[in-house]
Amino acid sequence: MDEKTYNLIFRGYIREENIYSLPSTSGVYVVYRCYFDKALHAVSLNELLYIGKADDLNTRINKHEDWDEWGRKLHPGEQLCFCYTIVTGLENERVEAALINSNQTRLNKEYKNAFPFDKTIVNCAGGYSIIKTLNIVYRQ
Repeated sequence: MDEKTYNLIFRGYIREENIYSLPSTSGVYVVYRCYFDKALHAVSLNELLYIGKADDLNTRINKHEDWDEWGRKLHPGEQLCFCYTIVTGLENERVEAALINSNQTRLNKEYKNAFPFDKTIVNCAGGYSIIKTLNIVYRQ
């Protein structure tokens, strides 16, 4: 494997009640605790909870086995919010692993203390927050 650089554009924020609008495409997604201000029609992100990958974002998130665990982390008045970026199926795992390792997400277990790929650079842009803009991870 060689060093790789990924330039990602995240799309978000999709609140829990609108998750069926997620595309059925391959990508990496991010789960947040958030507060929705109805008056401003705006989302405030409070914590990055989880990063995952999917061959089909819509199906994976809608049927994810960790919904209950994510929900237990919510504070009163909060809900889950998601953002995503399109990444080909062949690159999903490497991008997911780099973002988890670099950002040390609360609920991910795999890749927090190990990174099995060569040097990986992930530049983030678009509708995302809390995730680092520049993520550089080395094989561990």
